Amino acid sequence: MKPQPNISIITVNYNGCEDTKELIYSIQEHLITVSYELIVIDNGSRENEAALLLELFPTIQTIRSDLNLGFAGGNNLGIKQATGQYLLFLNNDVILKDASLIFLFETLDKNPHLAGVSPKILFADSPQSIQFAGYTSLSHITLRNCIIGYKQDDNGQWDSPHETPYLHGAAMCIRKEVIETVGLMPEVYFLYYEELDWCTQMTSKGYELGYVPQAEVFHKESRSTGQESPLKVYYMTRNRLLYAKRNRKGGEYILSALYLLIFAYPKSFFYFLSHKKGKQAKAVIKGIIDFFQMKKGL
Repeated sequence: MKPQPNISIITVNYNGCEDTKELIYSIQEHLITVSYELIVIDNGSRENEAALLLELFPTIQTIRSDLNLGFAGGNNLGIKQATGQYLLFLNNDVILKDASLIFLFETLDKNPHLAGVSPKILFADSPQSIQFAGYTSLSHITLRNCIIGYKQDDNGQWDSPHETPYLHGAAMCIRKEVIETVGLMPEVYFLYYEELDWCTQMTSKGYELGYVPQAEVFHKESRSTGQESPLKVYYMTRNRLLYAKRNRKGGEYILSALYLLIFAYPKSFFYFLSHKKGKQAKAVIKGIIDFFQMKKGL
């Protein structure tokens, strides 16, 4: 019998075949000492990119969904098929430049109290610039937090491992047994906030999460949606309210919703109008309306 891999690598592809190829090439080049299975979910791409990728990489596993199930829905297809002890989720626009992701698996092996870990994430087009070195906690009312190290030059200032309240969806490794306890990634968000909610479910059950700087990946941030696209604005608007509803209770939820609706979202709306970004301004309004109507999708 073929030995069961210790690692299941899961990536979601949506009209991003070229990026996905580059990711797979980098995995095959650098993770040569790791026993892993690679699962690619083709999440409703216009063409059947699952078939194209399988023809080019016959050792991978592919899942083709005719519908775009969103970030969580696509990853959940991979989770259901995965057999590894650890599940490594990588955005398809991530690339590896060395074998340092091995430190994620070693950290989980040595620290059974950790449910999951994320590596240091660097911007692919500026290798010395940090995208992620951990998160601060979301504030209770405004739901604001910071990405530690964001856009800082990487001079080793964030090279010490530490606990983080949330993992980064672009690169995170989670114990399969934890997922069996807390459940699959919440699909109600479709895009953005799902990994924050998922991590919140983990920490609320007493699990800890970690940042492992010895492991590094390089990320082409927002290659598929754009830095300030109407799509991103819509889901960030809708899903911030949705996160508050799911994770804040009683008066805390009411105060959070009032803050977003009275202060934060009007500020965003008028900012976009003043910068002649009408589509983004409309996306703010639609995100609010669709939250109250429990709809999703632009």
